[in-house]
Amino acid sequence: IWQRSDGAPTWEFNIVGIYDGANKETDTSQFLFRYDYLDEARAIGKGLTGWYIIRIATPERSAEIAEEIDQLFANSPAETRTTTEKAFVQAFADQIGDIGAITRWIVTAVFLILLLVVATTITQSVRERTKELAVLKTLGFRDGRILALVLAESCFLTTIGGLLGLALSFGFVAVVGQQLARFLPVFYLPWSEVGIGLVLMVLLGLAAGAMPALLAQRLQIADALRRS
Repeated sequence: IWQRSDGAPTWEFNIVGIYDGANKETDTSQFLFRYDYLDEARAIGKGLTGWYIIRIATPERSAEIAEEIDQLFANSPAETRTTTEKAFVQAFADQIGDIGAITRWIVTAVFLILLLVVATTITQSVRERTKELAVLKTLGFRDGRILALVLAESCFLTTIGGLLGLALSFGFVAVVGQQLARFLPVFYLPWSEVGIGLVLMVLLGLAAGAMPALLAQRLQIADALRRS
């Protein structure tokens, strides 16, 4: 973007330090250098500044201070829009789209599809094993144990699929994250989201297997053996 006034294609810098972010959410891809060096050598935009980073002593007054700063430059040739760094970074992401909303809609659609698929699979499995379930009841298996067996099978299917999905997610983040590191440096899969995924696997299994499990629980031995 910034061309040198002498026509040279390359900007030269002396690296005097490398820093690491305090945590993984911290953007560690920034390259900091002196403004006067840029302003003196660039061909256009001399004397202009894109944004200022201001540290305040009382973060709880950030909204009030931001409004006071904007009032100082109101109705001037260079009006300001003061906000937090988090909101500033979010504004760049919103230029691509509401990534959070898009992700939530996709996950919701996938969740419902998986619910239907697993529920259909478990229902078909219960129907095909009507005789086996009747035999188990004949041998003394109580209704609660039959219910637990069907729910366990449903949770097993969803857990296997969910773990495979998480493994693919880690691979996707590792590969795509390297490609997007220049634009989205904070691109990783938090362990908190992995925990939520594990909980959703179990909830999905319970929801998908609830109806087939109830049908198996209410199964009458005589009727089951007659139908089989």
